[in-house]
Amino acid sequence: MRLLVIEDEQRTATHLQKGLRENGFVVDVAYDGVEGLQLARIGAYALIVLDVMLPSMDGWEILNQLRQAGVRIPVLFLTARDKVEDRVKGLEMGADDYLVKPYAFSELLARIRTILRRGLGKQEEVLRIGDLEIDSRRHKVTRAGQNLYLSRREFVLLSCLAQSPGEVVSRTRIVEQVWDINFDTGTNIVEATMRRLRAKVDDPFEKPLIHNVRGVGYVLEAR
Repeated sequence: MRLLVIEDEQRTATHLQKGLRENGFVVDVAYDGVEGLQLARIGAYALIVLDVMLPSMDGWEILNQLRQAGVRIPVLFLTARDKVEDRVKGLEMGADDYLVKPYAFSELLARIRTILRRGLGKQEEVLRIGDLEIDSRRHKVTRAGQNLYLSRREFVLLSCLAQSPGEVVSRTRIVEQVWDINFDTGTNIVEATMRRLRAKVDDPFEKPLIHNVRGVGYVLEAR
């Protein structure tokens, strides 16, 4: 899972990034509020660890803009502001948790995992797009009642598209989510895997569901 840490103190940010990576997370870091908000809006993050006091834009405003824009990514405030009214303000604004510095990393990790488990419980186990069904729990895909046998990578790629049905998913986002690489490899790895996926999902059927948006990415939808 990919997390975003928005923290201006270099030492704290490095400690968080290192600790979270050691526990299996992919971690991006932003050192000021404007950069953090931009990443939060365009990145596919499972959770944001957010400081309150930040250069250029504080954590309150970042959370406020995200929630007003309908972005529901879980947010955990990690801040030195320890007043009860600050904690209440953060939670009432839509934060999922509030932890005060100094903190124990083990507690932060436990809180992150609790929030993520809560979110996983809300996800639909079966995604449906047209006559396509994706069962994430059983790792099973069917179309028009026919079983489709996908490799693990093909399944992850299809699930990446299915999480945003009708929306264009960029090549960069696909590389990040499917291959866990946060830069363009310069290869045709996405295109090659997509060709194999479309040969199974679309080619045997009358109407395609996976559509290429030239120069942008791909979209999964029934047209």
